Amino acid sequence: MYRYFFKRFFDILLSLIAIVILSPLYLIIVVCVRIWMGSPILFSQERIGKGEKIFKMYKFRSMTNAKDENGNLLNEQQRLNKFGIMLRSTSLDELPELFSILMGNMSIVGPRPLRACDLPYFKENERVRHSVRGGLIPPDGLSLEPITTYEEQFEYEVDYVNNISLWLDLKVIFYTLIILFKRVNENYGIDERPHLKEYRIKQGFEIK
Repeated sequence: MYRYFFKRFFDILLSLIAIVILSPLYLIIVVCVRIWMGSPILFSQERIGKGEKIFKMYKFRSMTNAKDENGNLLNEQQRLNKFGIMLRSTSLDELPELFSILMGNMSIVGPRPLRACDLPYFKENERVRHSVRGGLIPPDGLSLEPITTYEEQFEYEVDYVNNISLWLDLKVIFYTLIILFKRVNENYGIDERPHLKEYRIKQGFEIK
């Protein structure tokens, strides 16, 4: 019953409450991003949703428009400033995803939606993660590690999909709060993990 009804009910209720309560924080971040990052304020990207349907996910941008002498954008690490690192470390850059939850594209807790171009690079047993809505808060937080490998991430996500419950969602949220403190202390915002596509190509993964 929770999986098929109450989970979506709580997603709508809690995301709406959070948006209202956090509206002043949204305004502050918008102003700060505009000052220290430039425009646009939001970063958008196509992500994989439930049933492998593609949707557009929005985040507060966390990188500047810094370019080299030829007018080309610098790499991600060079475009990160202190404010962008803070946004990533605290996960405040993720706040616009509350609107995706309200609209039904995402859930509060669920597998992290990855890029649309990563879709062909999932192993067959991993694709069960797409049978539910992707989440703002991913279940690999149960590892209590700020960063996990893709193998670890997918193992937690598959287990989550097979055992969804209110208790499990509450546990994931609680563990994630602990991780947020670790992320800030360990400067999580400067860490870089290759995207799944690049990671699997490097491994020699073959698309079937």
